[in-house]
Amino acid sequence: MALIVHKYGGTSMGSTERIRNVAKRVAKWARAGHQMVVVPSAMSGETNRLLALAKELAPAKTDAAYGRELDMLAATGEQASSALLAIALQAEGLASVSYAGWQVPIRTDSAYTKARIESIDDARVRADLEAGRVVIVTGFQGLDEQGNITTLGRGGSDTSAVAVAAAMKADECLIYTDVDGVYTTDPRVVPEARRLRTVSFEEMLEMASMGSKVLQIRSVEFAGKYKVKLRVLSSFTPWDIDINEEAASGTLITFEEDEHMEQAIVSGIAFSREEAKISVLGVPDKPGIAYQILGAVADANIEVDVIIQNISKDGKTDFSFTVNRGDYAKTVDLLKEKVLPGLGVQEVVGDTKICKVSIVGIGMRSHVGVASKMFRVLSEEGINIQMISTSEIKTSVVIDEKYMELAVRALHKAFELDLPAL
Repeated sequence: MALIVHKYGGTSMGSTERIRNVAKRVAKWARAGHQMVVVPSAMSGETNRLLALAKELAPAKTDAAYGRELDMLAATGEQASSALLAIALQAEGLASVSYAGWQVPIRTDSAYTKARIESIDDARVRADLEAGRVVIVTGFQGLDEQGNITTLGRGGSDTSAVAVAAAMKADECLIYTDVDGVYTTDPRVVPEARRLRTVSFEEMLEMASMGSKVLQIRSVEFAGKYKVKLRVLSSFTPWDIDINEEAASGTLITFEEDEHMEQAIVSGIAFSREEAKISVLGVPDKPGIAYQILGAVADANIEVDVIIQNISKDGKTDFSFTVNRGDYAKTVDLLKEKVLPGLGVQEVVGDTKICKVSIVGIGMRSHVGVASKMFRVLSEEGINIQMISTSEIKTSVVIDEKYMELAVRALHKAFELDLPAL
């Protein structure tokens, strides 16, 4: 008997009929003898609906001003879907119980709307499992040291599921989505994209960080840290599909490189439209200047991605970096009001019409010329590169947003990702 964690996204929980199908699928696994913990997202669109209500009441205020109350509000979406799933399971004849994050409890820090999990007490959940119950735990939320409800940010239910699986030492965590696995790129952009049978943890981490929406990056980080076995698969297959067939479907995120992995120099193309570039012009070129600019940005819980500092001229340099587009205005205001007045900076400029395109593959470790091939392909398509970032297994470029789909299609073809896997 294995301990299995299932996670279901908002689309999978999007209606009472879909919740009923999720219950039937979970019941199938439970009746096969597995201990089951289920982590559902809010019903599709519910979190957006709730936050829109808050925006109507306080349109001019930032999230930071009402962070605690926004978390109180948004957390109700997962609480509703968890209770509905427990009811559906009980209607199927299975003993089940639902818990909000604070009831487990899942402990987090106090960074409202972007909290991070610090610990999980698994005693209550284990007791229910031993008593033969299916346990449903709300995704996306937890409890801080002061007893306040917190949420983990968009996509946080993936992180909740992997964290629960890690705390429970689950045999496997199955992430059910509206797609049937991880693809070489988004099939909506490149119809020839292939589903990957396996992908390494390192590749998945890079793809998630570079814009792939299949898994939230913090969930992949958790999986890597605690060696949680992950599988991404579709919730839209028939619920009564053979359990052994289902258990082998989708894409397995593995920590062991198989003999075929290195044959693929590039495994996938990731991209993100949610990018914005900020350039600080005429920065004094002296030690500590990068910290003076980015330290305050980090303290404001704003994530910085690609960073470039130009060559110094006359003691001045230009400093550019990218942030999530949703954090652009907040970052510019922070720089202008609190950081730059004392630095003698000439100007702060920005661009919200950029995107990031990345090639990812562990085969890049042992093959030279991969980045130059990427640059050549983009050049042949007339696409100008604004910024470049690299790691051992990925190369990312920042380009004009209007060229994103052209770049992805050209790179996918150039690296032969449309060909069948060996």
